[in-house]
Amino acid sequence: MDGDRVEIDGGIMEGGGQILRVSTALSCLLGLPLRVRRIRAGRSQPGLRPQHLSGLEIVRDLCDGKLNGGEIGSTEITFTPGKIKGGTHIADTKTAGSVCLLMQVAMPCVLFAASPSELHLKGGTNAEMAPQIDYTVMVFKPIVEKFNFTFNCDIKRRGYYPQGGGEVVVKMSPVKELSPINLTERGTVTKIYGRAFVAGALPIKLAKDMSAAAVRCIRKEIRDLYINIQPVREPDDQAIGTGSGIIIVAETSMGCLLAGSSLGKRGKNSDKVGIEAAEMLLKNLKHGGTVDDSLQDQLIIFMALAKGVSRVKSGPITLHTQTAIHFAEQLTKAKFTVTKSEEEDPGNDTYIIECQGMGMINPNL
Repeated sequence: MDGDRVEIDGGIMEGGGQILRVSTALSCLLGLPLRVRRIRAGRSQPGLRPQHLSGLEIVRDLCDGKLNGGEIGSTEITFTPGKIKGGTHIADTKTAGSVCLLMQVAMPCVLFAASPSELHLKGGTNAEMAPQIDYTVMVFKPIVEKFNFTFNCDIKRRGYYPQGGGEVVVKMSPVKELSPINLTERGTVTKIYGRAFVAGALPIKLAKDMSAAAVRCIRKEIRDLYINIQPVREPDDQAIGTGSGIIIVAETSMGCLLAGSSLGKRGKNSDKVGIEAAEMLLKNLKHGGTVDDSLQDQLIIFMALAKGVSRVKSGPITLHTQTAIHFAEQLTKAKFTVTKSEEEDPGNDTYIIECQGMGMINPNL
């Protein structure tokens, strides 16, 4: 069997956990045995961290697969997928590792399961170096559902660094196939809204300060729009630990959603947290694309699986996106092209990501 394994170099390009997520999900979907070497080779702590291992384990469980090398710190794994089944599955990082990254690896798989799935994902809901759960619900969900599926994401409990302890429950039904998307017209920004949150030992005043600082920052560039960033204190029975952060979303006349977000941490001024999120949002609005930098790479696997041609207009292509495209092309028959967008406004740095999807058909339906 070993001769037929797809060999993946986990140390090239972005060189992080994303290579593992994209290649394992596609291995599971396509029934391709996989070997990944040099896992996270370029990181300060190479090899599998708890969240990567939890992601591998949930995919293994989803399809009754076989995983070898699944230990913390392991730099090589082999994975042999089985048949994707629905039902209830639990993944627990037991750390503040991101539940959103667990969702990224599991979601494409359960779309092609035999029956509906319920995923209980435990870990950090608002973690550094990963989308916040608020981003997943407010931006990722409405856009990814344009591929013609729906899911329900219930935030049971929020969990913050260092202990995690959050839990989200994702419910979704399988589909026969995914439709392509066309996100090439941005339209004009019609509203800006968001939430600034505190939890645990932190006073609501910090959330108000983050919100006010973000609004002042956006006002310098965008004067005529109502900006509604709600300060919230997470209920104590729905949050583990102490945390703070902010997410701000701009919605456009064509239904595009672009965001900026930031997390508070000890010693970081709350005004700075608000300003960071506002500046990220303004930067995403400046390039003229229909998706922000965080969504760009998350759409690649769905574009690759869809039937037909998907087109997305984005800002400069991130290394995460280049990496996702590289491995999607290596493992599927999807073909991507990235071209500089011929803009009316030469100041815009925009690109069209086009994909002829492989047209994955759910064999179970």
